[in-house]
Amino acid sequence: MTAEQIIFLIVAGVTLASALLVVTTRNLVHAALWLVATLFGVAIIYTILNAGFIAVVQVVVYIGAIAILFIFAVMLTRRELRDNTPQLNRNWWSGALVAVLTFVGLAFLLQGWSGFSKTAAAIPSGFDAVAELGNQLVSPEAYVLPFEVASVLLLAAMVGAVYVAFTRK
Repeated sequence: MTAEQIIFLIVAGVTLASALLVVTTRNLVHAALWLVATLFGVAIIYTILNAGFIAVVQVVVYIGAIAILFIFAVMLTRRELRDNTPQLNRNWWSGALVAVLTFVGLAFLLQGWSGFSKTAAAIPSGFDAVAELGNQLVSPEAYVLPFEVASVLLLAAMVGAVYVAFTRK
């Protein structure tokens, strides 16, 4: 095993453990902080995969905006921050069974795949990933239509949120 693979396994383990703590902890503020740790672990995995731009977007958008907004929302509600209800419902076993069956199915599908033993191709020295991403987002032959549709949907969601939040006097 190379050092990069060892670092990946350590980061993946910490990320999975913190993700498990997000859904099992009773304190909402602690859950939000574990969510920040999980999202930061994902950003480290992006960095290991040589996707530096996506790692920065992960940190800025998800950790810097969404997770912090969630923490502020939890803290500003002024409700009891500890959930006293049971964390498991009576049918937890059915969800666990579906998860195990999904894992077994994916393992069965991927057992003959040769992608696990291959290494990624080397990135050329003059390759600019951010410029290529920008070209793909605005090129009429690539992703300009889905990019514009997403922007219109986000604008509609923002207008809808303002409309719902608006109180008439």
